[in-house]
Amino acid sequence: MSKHTKYLIIGNSAAGIGGVQGIRSVDPLGQILLISDEPYHTYSRPLISYWLEGRVRPDQMLYRSSNFYDEYGVQTKLGNKVTELDVNNKEVTLDNGEVISFDKLLLATGSHPFVPPINGKDNALDAITFTKMDDARAAFEVVEKCEQEGRLPRVVILGAGLIGIKAAEALYNQSESITILDLADRVMPSVFNENASNVMKEHILSKGINLMLETSIEEILDHQVLLTNGDVLDYDLLVLAVGTRPATELALEAGLEVERGILTDKKQQTSVKDIYAAGDCTMSEDISSETIKNMAILPNAFLQGETAGINMAGGDEICNQLFPVNSMGFLGLYLLTAGSYLGDPTIVETPECYKEFFISDNKLNGYIIIGTCDRGGIYTDLIRNKTDLSKLDLDSLLFEPGIGPFNKEARYQKLSQPH
Repeated sequence: MSKHTKYLIIGNSAAGIGGVQGIRSVDPLGQILLISDEPYHTYSRPLISYWLEGRVRPDQMLYRSSNFYDEYGVQTKLGNKVTELDVNNKEVTLDNGEVISFDKLLLATGSHPFVPPINGKDNALDAITFTKMDDARAAFEVVEKCEQEGRLPRVVILGAGLIGIKAAEALYNQSESITILDLADRVMPSVFNENASNVMKEHILSKGINLMLETSIEEILDHQVLLTNGDVLDYDLLVLAVGTRPATELALEAGLEVERGILTDKKQQTSVKDIYAAGDCTMSEDISSETIKNMAILPNAFLQGETAGINMAGGDEICNQLFPVNSMGFLGLYLLTAGSYLGDPTIVETPECYKEFFISDNKLNGYIIIGTCDRGGIYTDLIRNKTDLSKLDLDSLLFEPGIGPFNKEARYQKLSQPH
């Protein structure tokens, strides 16, 4: 690509940063402008709970080094929101009225919190979502205010998914009480099956956290919530953590093909030439279930962004090894899930670990691990590579991950792979 190519990236998280690195791997001279509605240097959003908990400093949250933009020759407009995309004239309009033209565009707009319609929501006091740094800062201000009054905050969290659970962990040692509500009949239903949900539920309860399932908020009052079962709970901090939705508004209004996310091909190009999309705002193929879905997973977002950047700059790359992977800890309990839960389940339990594997046609489609498991990434490799399990000592492998259960040829191939 010519040094005069004008690349525009909307979004400053994993997909946007992947786009920068992809472009620069092919085109060292083109102009890159990155726009984000957040005013911060790129940071790792999953770490906001650790910041609130006090486990990491702000500088430890950076997704890339503090000189990243200079190192990669990136101009930034941070704290500016793109309000309109004109695909015909290849222009975007910002909230300050500025119009910016581009040759190639990457939409890395991510996702935004979904909050269901609740009476009193718009005027609620000390009610936050929990997906960005400003959310964590708002929570910290409530904790600090209560501490100045000589007490700890009462916390109510709506949502027993990943976001709500991480918010509970961050606030656990800084709260008088925590109550988690969810309309579903189990915790983390989008991540766990029923068996694993029950293990997680018991762990939550063992920590003294109040858990109210099949219950939601009817109305938000003055530092109180009226529940669907008629109960009223007092709160100092209300966390609305029901979930997220792909941020597709720009693409939709501009006429790009959008379903439950922006549609792209495997090169991350959208339905409009020279416009690419990557990350949480898109739909892509889950190779573990062979379905097209939205997968809001940070490593996937980076890979998609990098693929988009390479192709924007004239390279030739495809992104075809994506599947869900979730890794988290919660108050001493380690959780790792990957792939899809299709096929016959095989359960392996030890004093340290609960593992459930989902296998069909001699392929590992997915797994759930709760507890300590060294080298669990071997199972992830089996999914990614669609390894034929008939050639392995499967019983040994499922009990203890390692290269021993692989036959001689497979061990040689694995050890020969570059790391």
